Amino acid sequence: MHEILVSVVAFIVLIGLMVVVHEFGHFAVAKLCGVRVEAFSFGFGPRLFGYKYGDTDYKVCLLPLGGFVKMTGENPEQNLEAPGTHTEMPADDPGAFTSHPRWQRILIGLAGPTSNFILAFLLMVFYFAFINEIPRHETTTTTIEWVTDGSLAAQAGLQPGDIIRHFETVDNPTWDDVNQRASLNQGQTLPITVDRGGKILALSLTVPPAAKGGEFDVSDTGAIPQFVLGPIGVQQVEPGTPADQAGLRDGDAIQSVDGHAFHTVQALLAYLQSGKGKPISLVVARNGVTLPPILAHPAMIEAGWKLGFTPVPVPFRHDPLPFSEAVVKSREFCVDNSSLIVEVLGRIFTRKVAVSQLSGPVGIARMAGMAAEMHEWQPKFGLASAISLNLGILNLLPFPILDGGMVFLLLIESVIRRDISINVKERIYQAAFVMIVAFFAFIIFNDVTKLPVFTHLKP
Repeated sequence: MHEILVSVVAFIVLIGLMVVVHEFGHFAVAKLCGVRVEAFSFGFGPRLFGYKYGDTDYKVCLLPLGGFVKMTGENPEQNLEAPGTHTEMPADDPGAFTSHPRWQRILIGLAGPTSNFILAFLLMVFYFAFINEIPRHETTTTTIEWVTDGSLAAQAGLQPGDIIRHFETVDNPTWDDVNQRASLNQGQTLPITVDRGGKILALSLTVPPAAKGGEFDVSDTGAIPQFVLGPIGVQQVEPGTPADQAGLRDGDAIQSVDGHAFHTVQALLAYLQSGKGKPISLVVARNGVTLPPILAHPAMIEAGWKLGFTPVPVPFRHDPLPFSEAVVKSREFCVDNSSLIVEVLGRIFTRKVAVSQLSGPVGIARMAGMAAEMHEWQPKFGLASAISLNLGILNLLPFPILDGGMVFLLLIESVIRRDISINVKERIYQAAFVMIVAFFAFIIFNDVTKLPVFTHLKP
C-alpha cells in the first residue's frame, strides 16, 4: 500500500508539473498574440476554486492529472454547436484563435512542446550546476563483474573481467549505452568486442526478447556489470538468517565468495541463484582485519537464494559543475534522450520494436514512485527531464488532437491557401480521438500486465 501511495502522489506531482508547463507555453504565446484565453486550468473535471482575471478563469479542478488551456474558437466543433448551447462566437471576433494569422496559430501550437524542452534543459542545468551526484567508488571501464552459468552472455563467450570496447554501433560504451542499445534490439544478435587481459575478442551476444516484462536491464543476458570497486559492505544482518548463523555482523565487508571477489550484491545474488543453495565460503574483513573463511548456507528468501543482510548502499558525493559545463552536460543529456526517443518511435513504426515496450500512466507512476523513494537526486531530475522531453516530442507528432497535428493542418492550409472545411476537421478530430482512446487503453492494459503481481504469475 505504501508503494502504491508513493507512486500515485509522485505521478500526480510529476505529470501535473509537466502538463502545466506545457499548457503555460500555449497560454503565454496566445496572450502575446492577442488570443482570448477563456480558462487556464490545473486538473480536469469540476472546478474546485480559482479566480477570474480579465477574460481568463484561472482555476483548480477536481482531477489533478495535468491541466488545459481553453482558447476561444480553438476547437473546430465550437462553430457547429446548435444555437443556444453555448455563447455564439462572432465570425469576426478578433480574440478568437481562428481569427489570427496561421503563423501565429502555429507558434501557439509549438509553444507547448517548446516549453517542455526548455523545462527539461533547465532541470538538468540546475542538477549539474548545484548537485551532480557521483559515486565515490566509480569504475572507469565497462567491466563485466560476473557471468551467470548457462545464460546468453555465457553462450556468447563472455567472462568475468571482460571489458566491453564495442557494443552494436557504439565504441567504448558506458553501461547506459549498453542498456540503451540492447533494449532497442531485444530478440536480436548484436556484435560485441571485449578486451580480455589485453586480447581483443569479437563476439556476438543475443539479447532476450521482452525481458522482465519489457523493463530491460543488461543483466537479463546474464552479464552482471561492475559499477564500483571494493568489497560488499554489510549494513545490517537480519536475525536468524543464514548471514546471522554464519557469523556475519553489521559493518563487515565481504571480500570474496568461494574465491570470487564480488563488488556488488547483484553479482552475489546471481552467483547464489546459480548455486541453488549450496554452501559458500566467505572471506570477511571486520574492523580492518581479515577473518578466517566462514561457511554460509543460503536459504530461499522471498523467492530467491539469499543470505539475509542489507548491503551498504553505494555512497555518492556532490560535485557541482561550473555553470558553463552544466549547460553543456544538460544539452548533451537532452540531445541524447531526444535522439533515443526519436529512434524508438522510428523503430516502432518500422516494427523493429514492439509497442508493448512503451510505458503508459501506470508504468510512469511506478518509475516516479521508485525515483521518489531513492535517496539520490539524479533519478528524480533525470526522470522528470526525460518525461518532459517525451511529452514535447510526442506532442509534435503530426497526428490530429496533438499539437503537431494542428500545426500540420495549418501548414496544409497555408499551402492550399484556404481553410479546410469545418466539417472535415470535425470528422478528422473525432476519428483521431477514438484512435487515441484505443491506443491509451492498450498502453494501460500493457502497463497493468507488467505489474509484479502479474509478472510473478508468468512461468
